[in-house]
Amino acid sequence: MVFADSHTHLYAEEFDADREAMMHRAEQNKVLHLLLPAIDSAYHEKMLQVTADFPHVCFPMMGLHPTSVKQNYRDELDIVSEHLSNPALKFWALGEIGIDLYWDKTFEAEQRIAFSDQLDLSLKYDLPVVIHTRNSMDIVLEIMEGRNDQAIRGVFHCFSGHTEQAKRAIDLGFMLGIGGVVTYKNSGLQTVVENIGMEHLLLETDAPWLTPVPHRGQRNEPSYIPLIAQKVAELKAIALEKVAEITTANARRLFGLGDMENT
Repeated sequence: MVFADSHTHLYAEEFDADREAMMHRAEQNKVLHLLLPAIDSAYHEKMLQVTADFPHVCFPMMGLHPTSVKQNYRDELDIVSEHLSNPALKFWALGEIGIDLYWDKTFEAEQRIAFSDQLDLSLKYDLPVVIHTRNSMDIVLEIMEGRNDQAIRGVFHCFSGHTEQAKRAIDLGFMLGIGGVVTYKNSGLQTVVENIGMEHLLLETDAPWLTPVPHRGQRNEPSYIPLIAQKVAELKAIALEKVAEITTANARRLFGLGDMENT
């Protein structure tokens, strides 16, 4: 039984004191594929270093997070493009990208431009996209539906919408990232999971945030993926091993981890 954490910020400072031990716990819990989303240029060096330190389990993405879209977003996008065009570097997705209207709407127009430009980059480099949609689900869905580009594929990270929105995302060819929120009491995400086929789901932690029950309020980490998987198993009335098998296969297929299938 092997799990994939499709979205985890292992380079965050919250892991600086015990990163190696945290990685060991992930291995002990069979979480062997870890996808690392980018934020902005302030984090690239550290993200790539963590990837180099754990090369067989960590797979980095490249992109500009919507909350990092400020006045200098063009410069940041240039850096993203430079990294993607560097033959010495390997990235497994364009992410995380999207629109975030929770903290600040000042740069909404710029976020929309950055999102569109990065969707174009995903096509140029034939990479899946990992989309962040905080307080912007309908906006992002409308943008994607307006593009109507079947070549764009990916996952709606930390999916928090309702079932109708989930089906719209799936109709676009996207998967849904299911994290710790699914373990929260009366979570609307539980209804979504009950109504969506397993072939459309990925597991993720978004570590160090959104920690699942019973560790809610503490730092999140990849070793908690089995807790999320167990909740999904309960909701779908299937074995934990089946959740691991299907969601890991989904992650391998989406991110092109074909050479990891025998791991």
